[in-house]
Amino acid sequence: MGNGERSQAAQTAHRLTMDERRSLWMSGVEEVESFDDQTVAVKTVKGRLYVRGEGLKVDKLEKSTGELNISGEIASLDYEEAGAGGFLSRLFH
Repeated sequence: MGNGERSQAAQTAHRLTMDERRSLWMSGVEEVESFDDQTVAVKTVKGRLYVRGEGLKVDKLEKSTGELNISGEIASLDYEEAGAGGFLSRLFH
């Protein structure tokens, strides 16, 4: 694997680091789909991720590197697998 391939793999790797359930850093972010103070919906390279809690804030989004920082009182992290679709999509499939 050459340096360019390694660099691209590092940018698309999905990693999470949480500190005391008050701060969350992640990589492999493609976009923040929606957010409010209770839920942040994030499209990652490993599927959609819902971060739930209270007083949530998107502190930093670096689209060029796929990195995201969220702060607040983090209660849960829930994944929806890529390609799974929403409830209605699964119901009528």
